[in-house]
Amino acid sequence: MNVNCLIIGAGISGASIAYNLAKKGMKDIHVIDKSYFTSGATGRCGAGVRQQWATEMNCLLAKKSIEFFEHAKEILDYHGDLEFKQEGYLILATSQNEHEQFTKNVALQNRLGIPSKQLTKEEALKIVPHLNPEAFYSATYCQTDGHLNPFKMTEAYMLAAKRLGVTFSFFEEAKEIIVENHQVKRIITNKNVYDTTILVNAAGGYSYEIGQMAGVDIPVYAENHEILATEPVEKMQGPMVMSFSKNIYCQQVPHGAFLMGRSNPHVERNHHIESTWSFLDLMSKTLVDIMPKVAELRVVRQWGGSYNMSPDRQPILGGTDQCKGFYMACGFSGHGFMLAPMTGLLLSEIILGETPSMDMTSLDIHRFKDQDIIHTEKSVV
Repeated sequence: MNVNCLIIGAGISGASIAYNLAKKGMKDIHVIDKSYFTSGATGRCGAGVRQQWATEMNCLLAKKSIEFFEHAKEILDYHGDLEFKQEGYLILATSQNEHEQFTKNVALQNRLGIPSKQLTKEEALKIVPHLNPEAFYSATYCQTDGHLNPFKMTEAYMLAAKRLGVTFSFFEEAKEIIVENHQVKRIITNKNVYDTTILVNAAGGYSYEIGQMAGVDIPVYAENHEILATEPVEKMQGPMVMSFSKNIYCQQVPHGAFLMGRSNPHVERNHHIESTWSFLDLMSKTLVDIMPKVAELRVVRQWGGSYNMSPDRQPILGGTDQCKGFYMACGFSGHGFMLAPMTGLLLSEIILGETPSMDMTSLDIHRFKDQDIIHTEKSVV
């Protein structure tokens, strides 16, 4: 079967890339996924979208993506409600050192046109009154950050792509990638054989393995991150509350439940996405410390999902001299959902030989050849 482009991974990144390529006129685009729709990281994410970052490129990717989300329903002609709620992110500083770092972060964000601001403890408590005032030092806030339904947003991309001629196949797994003279030639799956010279690796937690099939060494790995959901209650919190130092993000979604997650610095690098009692224990203790009223709610369920981690916690976007025709959208380190609009646009520009909308140097895989130029994103939970 001949296709112009095969995309591995039908999460939001793969769907966005497919849509943007089709919108630019490419025909015969096919997307495969080893499991069901939104079975991977997209369907397991915390659904937050924010522009408050510590590196310039992540700020720009997020800013442009949120500008798209603000009009996504109309642009993609989606029939439903994307549940886009722009009630902000309130990020807590818990020490003088963190406060000083946030001062630098806000200066960077403001220079790039992001309307974030630094708040005193008293100002933060006016926005989220149930915070424990003893648990933090100060905060930053950006009103245009918020929440978006990942299932509906991905469906909007997929349906728009289908209307442009893109085809999707689920429960189809890539088994072998044939490369000749450092050029992608053929992909063999459990269902079909595809002849193509353009392959996009948007496989989320399995991006490393797809790279290995093509002889491309991608410096990423999969890491389980857990989330829990509470019973729904009357609205009591607008913004996402986040703390890097206390390792938590917590938001109330439109139907009333609270979603919250945290990292585990000791988790093994593998594809396990099970839930653990230790996560629930640590999350409960953190909530009692920061938001004791939220800690009183009953937990309905908890789950895990893969972060695809890169060395500098920034995505790897573009091609590689290791294999011509092999393109990557991976290494998002837990933030692929919120950056998907720009991921799709930039990958489509690169694949079609257009001048990218942004300088891609800091996202190119070849940046890791010179470790001295790496600027690690610190604003990650």
